[in-house]
Amino acid sequence: MKGWKIDISCDVGEGVGNEALLFPHISSCNIACGGHAGDRGTMTDVVLLAKKHKIKIGAHPSYPDKANFGREVINISGAMLKESIEQQLADFDEVLTAEDCTLHHIKAHGALYNQTAKDARLARVYLESLEGYRDQTLLYVPFGSIIAQMAVDLGFSIWHEAFADRNYMEDLSLVPRKERNAVIEEPEKVLEHILPIIKEDTVLTPTGKIKKIKANTLCVHGDTPSALEILMYLSKELPKHQVQLQK
Repeated sequence: MKGWKIDISCDVGEGVGNEALLFPHISSCNIACGGHAGDRGTMTDVVLLAKKHKIKIGAHPSYPDKANFGREVINISGAMLKESIEQQLADFDEVLTAEDCTLHHIKAHGALYNQTAKDARLARVYLESLEGYRDQTLLYVPFGSIIAQMAVDLGFSIWHEAFADRNYMEDLSLVPRKERNAVIEEPEKVLEHILPIIKEDTVLTPTGKIKKIKANTLCVHGDTPSALEILMYLSKELPKHQVQLQK
């Protein structure tokens, strides 16, 4: 019987403090590195947990905007943004070196993630800030996005990412968080949402449209209130559908 493998990650190190509960149920993590949340202490704590659970470690840089948790587009020059991202990653590298861990991937956070998906100028600034990681580090990027195509053109290796706990618009952008149906919190509905993504490369929008999508990795936000319940349910139910975690 055919089977599928999928990476499941969480955005973590953002002040929720639930990583020890989440990590047994995932295969990679995206750790805030000071832009929207996090500091040297939180980075170290979460890296050590990831090392203990043998899950892949990713950096989660953001607009430098803790006040808005990195979820608002801010007015910042390309040079200043590049400097900030480079500093966030340098700080994270110091923690990884100190704890003898390897960086598996980089994934932008929040508004930076969403904007680089559709803004070529911003995507280029972001990729320029990651130049030193091009040959050894994956980028997690949304399918069909400007950042995905530009990254490949510039020689980066990518994994397409989709969100397990977020609904999609027909253009594959995320339903805005201000909308009532933006976040999927019920574990059963999350499973219904992701099985077509994994098995059929499709996603069903709230408007009833079936859209093409590809995903090597699925994200459950660590600050989704039901994140633990979702992950525990997926751990139990996915094997019944011939889906295994990609360790």
